[in-house]
Amino acid sequence: MKCLHCGGTMARATAPFHVDRKGCHIVLDSVPAWVCQQCGEAYFEEREVDAIQDLIRSVERNATRIAATP
Repeated sequence: MKCLHCGGTMARATAPFHVDRKGCHIVLDSVPAWVCQQCGEAYFEEREVDAIQDLIRSVERNATRIAATP
């Protein structure tokens, strides 16, 4: 597999993922991914994307219960 960004060779590894949603910062340190050996660009497979989206939806649903109110 070739990297869509630079054309480098992709290899199975792990990559970090982070996103901000509704006042929460979600950090996943080590998500299975295809990582470019040249530029470091990471591509997640459908299974990982689905799990990440489920986590984000859960945070969005529950953010009002866990976020501090000024």
